Amino acid sequence: MHFLLPFLCAFLVWTKGARASDPTMPFMEYLDQSHLVCLKWGFDNLQGNITFKLVVNTTGWVGFGFSPNGGMKGSDIVIGGLGSNGSYFTDLHATGNSMPLVDEQQSYSLLSLSESEGQTTMTFQRSIQSCDGQDFHISAQPIKLIYAYGTTDEITYHGALRGTKEVNLLNYMPRTTLTNNNYISATMDNITIPSIHTYYHCKVMKFPAFNTKHHIYQVEPVIEHHDIVHHMLLYRCPSFVTEPYDKPCYMGDIGDACFGVVAAWAVGGRVFELPENVGIPVGGEDSDTFYRLEIHYNNPRSEAGRIDSSGLKLYYTAELRQHDVGILTTGILPLEHLEYNIPPRAAQFHTYGVCNTSVFSQLVNPVPELHVFAVLLHTHLAGKKVRVGHYRNGRQIDFLGVDENYNFELQDIMSLGNIKTIKQGDEIAVECTYSTTSRTKVTTMGLGTTDEMCLAFLLYYPANSITSCVSHPNTSLSTVSQLSVGTTASDQDGIAEYERLLKTLPQFQMITDEDGNFSFYKNGLIREMMKTPAVTCSTNNASSRPSTSWFVDSAGIIIILLVVWIPIL
Repeated sequence: MHFLLPFLCAFLVWTKGARASDPTMPFMEYLDQSHLVCLKWGFDNLQGNITFKLVVNTTGWVGFGFSPNGGMKGSDIVIGGLGSNGSYFTDLHATGNSMPLVDEQQSYSLLSLSESEGQTTMTFQRSIQSCDGQDFHISAQPIKLIYAYGTTDEITYHGALRGTKEVNLLNYMPRTTLTNNNYISATMDNITIPSIHTYYHCKVMKFPAFNTKHHIYQVEPVIEHHDIVHHMLLYRCPSFVTEPYDKPCYMGDIGDACFGVVAAWAVGGRVFELPENVGIPVGGEDSDTFYRLEIHYNNPRSEAGRIDSSGLKLYYTAELRQHDVGILTTGILPLEHLEYNIPPRAAQFHTYGVCNTSVFSQLVNPVPELHVFAVLLHTHLAGKKVRVGHYRNGRQIDFLGVDENYNFELQDIMSLGNIKTIKQGDEIAVECTYSTTSRTKVTTMGLGTTDEMCLAFLLYYPANSITSCVSHPNTSLSTVSQLSVGTTASDQDGIAEYERLLKTLPQFQMITDEDGNFSFYKNGLIREMMKTPAVTCSTNNASSRPSTSWFVDSAGIIIILLVVWIPIL
């Protein structure tokens, strides 16, 4: 009966007497690509209740969760279903990759739960803001929703019946569905992965010729081998790159100068659809432009004979959007010989990359404001947190991105939910927090997975010619031996002193544009970064509140969100 769900969700006809529409549930998203999990929701005000309804194509248990990073740890979860003894519904929280624990305070209220036509329908409610430390705080930022379900009411491992989707519940922007499925294929062609741990392969190519400008509105990863494909970057090349090639990266070829990021994907990333007012420009005056697809293959077992054709599908339309999209690469210049080393045995070590946008005027003039709407944060295996600070007149005014629970296996583009405007002269700082307690040697900044990076790719409009703004501390001024610091677990004071010293060194800043031009600024500063804002909570909880105008009876539409207690990816 699963074919019924898209029809029912689209036309809002679940039960007898259901209205043609429900103004109390104005928002709707499918949480899976097969349209088998349909979510609707609504809320009265930002200090009140939020009500969820979901239809899932199963007669077994269903679950829903809010996750800090798309994984299990730290998730706020509810599980429900209709069994032989009636309905069941529980508020839980996850402390790791195991069965979640029951919350001491049950903050969710079950409004209705039923089964019909092979589907389970669950409606429930909670306070938007909660003082329960075991609940996830819902804010006006995108939230990763996790779901899972079973085929029976015995709550066991869900297998493939799970997933995650990032949705901004309180600042939702529905998108226009385009009917055309035209796409550009930017993929490798059966390349052989050498039997080495870290391998970068680059394909320089030309896109199909479009006489007029088109917009790419969706980027879909095509991953042939999930166990070895670490990240993919598509770059726009400068005009002096005029020939295609297909070979290892960073061998001194002219295509190594292609560094204007057009699209990005990393481990755990999904299809990314751009907001309906922006698109990535292709064609027209840029029809002769070459592009470079770079794939980092991580082959820790050094297996031989692996053949791969991974890459990206770029869906395009001739119906132009309002703005061209640009991607600005910020953070730390990841070059090993620059010696920005992370000590071993460090419980917590911070690195910083800065960008002073006042230097942009050396390469582009006038400098338009950058309206940032999404960000992709990137570190490697030692990374635990990433924060992107936004400064104006020497004072931090905002964060452009925050991930307090960074998960290497779940690196996805995060929509910001509202537009963050970077003005000429503003500064950006990317802070990465690492843990190297299990390592006995220093970790260098570099290209390998066991090396480290600290990058933030800012998606913004309108696009300008600046492609990257990265920095590195002037370590030639340092008198502290980077190799002797932090070699034992008891040397945390020495590690902290080394971190402080690196933070006070002048930052050497490099800015590049799409034509391959460079500009340098030698006196960048790392300013203090504020604490991540805490959420103000309400002492009221959903289970103790009377019904509001958002209450929906059993004849209304039904939604459900689902849970996971095994890693999502």
